[in-house]
Amino acid sequence: MEAKKVAEIATSAGEILLSNGAEAYRVEETIKKICSSYGFNGECISTSTGIFISISDQEGEFVTSVKRINLRRVDLYRVELINSFSRGLAENPLPYEEAKNKLREIYNAPNFSLGIRLLAAGLTAFSYAIFFNGGILDALVSLLISFGIYLLLEYISKIGSFQFLEYYLSGFIIGAVSLAIGSFFPQINKDNVITGAIIVLLPGVALTNGIKDLLYGDYVSGFAKLGEAILIIVAMSVGIVTALSIFMKWF
Repeated sequence: MEAKKVAEIATSAGEILLSNGAEAYRVEETIKKICSSYGFNGECISTSTGIFISISDQEGEFVTSVKRINLRRVDLYRVELINSFSRGLAENPLPYEEAKNKLREIYNAPNFSLGIRLLAAGLTAFSYAIFFNGGILDALVSLLISFGIYLLLEYISKIGSFQFLEYYLSGFIIGAVSLAIGSFFPQINKDNVITGAIIVLLPGVALTNGIKDLLYGDYVSGFAKLGEAILIIVAMSVGIVTALSIFMKWF
């Protein structure tokens, strides 16, 4: 197979990995493994927003590929599919068209339905509200708020906006609604409600991957992911503090 086609396969696989929450070292190792499966020596540098690939062919010529990643989310199912794909290539290198079709199937793999994701978000908020000494009523309110916040983020992400604004508004709504409900229903503790509701927003995967990248020596990608996680936490915290500062005198 031509080096250009191998670079295209490797770039597509790396794009799926990076856009779905994989660590930088995983992207680089997978791309090198794919190149090696076809008998080429490939080098890769992965950052949080892009992939740079260079492959040398038998004549010593180099093929370079660059791919910028604009949209990023967390979908470990697709990450696992690409891992299986790269391991399969090591044992049985697929023809170009077959490999591209396989990658297209992985890219278009169905997501969990909105109802399942809402249920997961709600149960997560409910569980953490209980875990941090909240009562059943606190947990139920956290569950309902997390439903609304998840739907809000789904809507805002589709129309496009600054990430800081998304999480600022989410934090503001959590703080305002928790304070209002806690004032009308004294048996509900607003602090426990806020604790449960914000769990859905916390960037746990980004924090973990950032630390793992740093431990593997990928400092650019590691600090970028940690910076993104800190930005989310700050935006959410500022939103909650703003809501509490504004509405505390009213309720």
